[in-house]
Amino acid sequence: MSDFETLIGLVSQYSPSGQERGAVEWLVARMQSLGYGEAFVDEAGNAVGVMGSGPKQVVLLGHIDTVPGEIKVERDNISLYGRGAVDAKGPLACFTDAVVQVGAVDSWQFVVIGAVEEERDSDGARCVATNYTPNYAVIGEPNQWDRIALGYKGSAWANVTIKRGQSHTASGEQTACEAAIAVWLAVQVFVDSFNAGKQRAFDKLIPTLRGMDSGQDGVEQWARLHIGVRLPPEVSPEDWYAKLNGIVGEAQIDPLGFAIPAWACEKNTPLVRAFLSGIRSQGGEPRFIYKTGTADLNIVAPVWKCPALVYGPGDSSLDHTPKEHIRLDEYEKSVQVLCNALKGLVSRN
Repeated sequence: MSDFETLIGLVSQYSPSGQERGAVEWLVARMQSLGYGEAFVDEAGNAVGVMGSGPKQVVLLGHIDTVPGEIKVERDNISLYGRGAVDAKGPLACFTDAVVQVGAVDSWQFVVIGAVEEERDSDGARCVATNYTPNYAVIGEPNQWDRIALGYKGSAWANVTIKRGQSHTASGEQTACEAAIAVWLAVQVFVDSFNAGKQRAFDKLIPTLRGMDSGQDGVEQWARLHIGVRLPPEVSPEDWYAKLNGIVGEAQIDPLGFAIPAWACEKNTPLVRAFLSGIRSQGGEPRFIYKTGTADLNIVAPVWKCPALVYGPGDSSLDHTPKEHIRLDEYEKSVQVLCNALKGLVSRN
């Protein structure tokens, strides 16, 4: 097979969140052609491939959806361009190809999953979390071939609405919009105090004002802030909402979507040691990183409670951009890193 057939084929299937079916069916067919013992679409719409049938299990969880914005798929001698090449079909294709190279191993089962809806509410990962009980878990996200991610921040979103009685513009009374600005400034003051002395972004609160709108009906005026925050491990979503409630006073807080706590992986595990060896086998100097975003790691790791890490080729600074592309030599190295890591892991455990 071509070294890049899985990668190119998967990236060629445009699959923004909610429109993953074509890519899922393509990946299942690809897994079948590569010799996976089982390949199917599960109840959440995820693509699943199973290699081996042993009692011990490694789940390799990637996501098959992307953000919207189709990019023409093009390849030159250095890179492959296309939506999802980095985030995160590159890592998912890497998982698919590496497991084929490892093959079936006595006493072990490798499960490769292309999850849907990661860019929304992680519906695919939420299904996976309750369907498997792995001994080890590898989550696919782009962090470059020689880096291992051990933590992702949590996230929480809310609308904060401030209401005021309608008043004359000459009255001097604080408007709802002015009160909303004061609330946002108070949030920043609290965050600055919390973050003081913390060196790593992973340990800080990172708030974002994502939007603001306002209106009035002749009797009442209102202003609404759409506030998001990236959470460090020491601040749970419940902690954040409680603190936000204290900051905003009489304003109304409406949490949005799923709030997700941060997660930091254990460093001293057989899984991490296997990846360190795998990276060194390709001439790399391994590095650990902790990310400021949120991933499916945050969904499954608290449920599985097994050794886990995040790995995958690609430059995450290209995520969601119109210049998204992955270097082909990096992809090849990542496949070999993963192949060697899995072989080392199962041979010693």
